[in-house]
Amino acid sequence: MTHVLSDYQQVIHELSERIVAAQKPIRILDALKWNAEVQQNFFKHKFKKLPEVDAEFYATKNPLQFDPQKKMEEFYEIDRSIRKTLGQYSGVGSIMQRMCHEYTRVVEMLTARGTPKFTEISQELYGSSEDAFHVGAPTLKDLATLVTNTLTNIKDQVKSPADLKTFTSEEVVEILGGRLEKYFTDKNHNVRVELSDGILADASAGAERIKIHEGMMFSEREIRTFEVHEGWVHLGTTLNGLSQPVCTFLSKGPPSATITQEGLAIITEVFTFASYPGRLKRLTNRITGVNMAEEGANFLDVFHFFRSQELDEEDSYQSAVRVFRGSNPDLGPFTKDLSYSKGFILIYNYVRLAVQRGLLSQIPVLFIGKTTLEDIHILSDLIEEEILIPPKYIPPQFQDLAALSAWMCYSLFLNKIDLQRMATDFKSMLQQGNR
Repeated sequence: MTHVLSDYQQVIHELSERIVAAQKPIRILDALKWNAEVQQNFFKHKFKKLPEVDAEFYATKNPLQFDPQKKMEEFYEIDRSIRKTLGQYSGVGSIMQRMCHEYTRVVEMLTARGTPKFTEISQELYGSSEDAFHVGAPTLKDLATLVTNTLTNIKDQVKSPADLKTFTSEEVVEILGGRLEKYFTDKNHNVRVELSDGILADASAGAERIKIHEGMMFSEREIRTFEVHEGWVHLGTTLNGLSQPVCTFLSKGPPSATITQEGLAIITEVFTFASYPGRLKRLTNRITGVNMAEEGANFLDVFHFFRSQELDEEDSYQSAVRVFRGSNPDLGPFTKDLSYSKGFILIYNYVRLAVQRGLLSQIPVLFIGKTTLEDIHILSDLIEEEILIPPKYIPPQFQDLAALSAWMCYSLFLNKIDLQRMATDFKSMLQQGNR
């Protein structure tokens, strides 16, 4: 269907397209990766020598594919155009202006690879393990400690055949491709699943494809996680954003959108019962690794921490690289991996409050594209103004607002109960259950 745009919509569309074009050569993770030679040398020295990575390494082995100064000037010019054409108080204009600012900071961060400033900007964009959610609230570091202690208590009590790694990466491509073909029904979208040997993660979503790490074995639980996390959420929001006739910027996301995206993906895992203790352990171990680096630990310290968490040498190395990529092995971390848990906490509480305040219609808007929580009210208004079209792909658990509301109503009440007090009152019953 062809959309005929009004003059106002055309102005927004043109500005949006300029942002999409400007950010295209900025590939954050590609700019931060370490090559195979670094890993080979680390293993050659039996995990006793820090990897040889510094600012010179990034400049020579992994140069940026754009001129940083010209790219920042390009975003400054787009920002000025937004103010000139849409005005100072335009809602959609404020979203695009913030995107310009964030991408400018991203360019500055990439320019600072291998220096202390890299971590400073990373913490600004993605947060720190010790950031508070509100006055007196626990931090992500506290979450990692709580989850670790809890998982220790249930160790080996939740294993099932679904946890056995019996599927090759080739089989996962076939299985996942079949499942997503049924979910993404629009034949105009070329959704595909393919193998890749160039990613750190087990799976990664791109514009219209999911990459599966070649040469690995996976469990049924992991396949289900890929389906809802990479497929339903990451691919789904990308396709919803690409479907927008006016605000095409919703198909692309700056760091603030990454936090919302990963939060949506994790909460969807939880709501579909696709998550599991091993998954939680991996996410909270990442928090601990980032926190260690923020407190001065080097790559060797973090690598050995992951080894202590029963990861093999290969997984421990890759996990430690996730913490230090873009930085030096003895400087601060790249804090993007906090996005999963930070985003989950923010999204979960947003949904609870939306239910409490009767704002159910705003919840599906979370999936309209690469969004941030602070923009949801603006995006809702833009739907009413018919500048945005509602999202097509929404996970079933978020389509059924009645069931979701029931869950959140109980959650609001349970939050008022003192669990430690209950533990004391339930002491005899809990002891009996452990015999």
